[in-house]
Amino acid sequence: MTLFSISDRINRVVEYLLFGMGFAMTMVVAVQVFFRYMLNHSLFWSEELARFLLVWLTFLGASSAYYRKANPGVDFLYEKLSRPLKKLSCILTHIASMALFFVMIFYGCRFAWFVRMQISPAMQVPKWIIMSVIPVSGVILMIHGAGFFYAELKKDSHDC
Repeated sequence: MTLFSISDRINRVVEYLLFGMGFAMTMVVAVQVFFRYMLNHSLFWSEELARFLLVWLTFLGASSAYYRKANPGVDFLYEKLSRPLKKLSCILTHIASMALFFVMIFYGCRFAWFVRMQISPAMQVPKWIIMSVIPVSGVILMIHGAGFFYAELKKDSHDC
């Protein structure tokens, strides 16, 4: 099994999770609005759950966007480069990205450890579980980045 096929499988799982979490967040917010404005009763846990789902959606969504190359770029400069410079540019971009992903993993673990004793007020969930999305998404991004980097080293084309 190649690194890129592992990356592909991980991304498929992440996209299913994104759909489920997005749907759950939509339902939680809709139920909260119904309870607050129709029944005049607020669900104390719904806002916190929606916020936690949004955090996970953001970080996991970033990994899926990176896998699909939906991140913003500066194409007008890139297109003016010669073929060897395009390849070098892609390689350096992947190296810089993986350095950032390493920072996410390292400091995300440190942050999750720092908040390990804190409990969320409404749902009573340990905050390290919520904050673990930072290193988890960092690992996923690193796998995607390593797959892109390896593929870039092997190919002849200049599409980053």
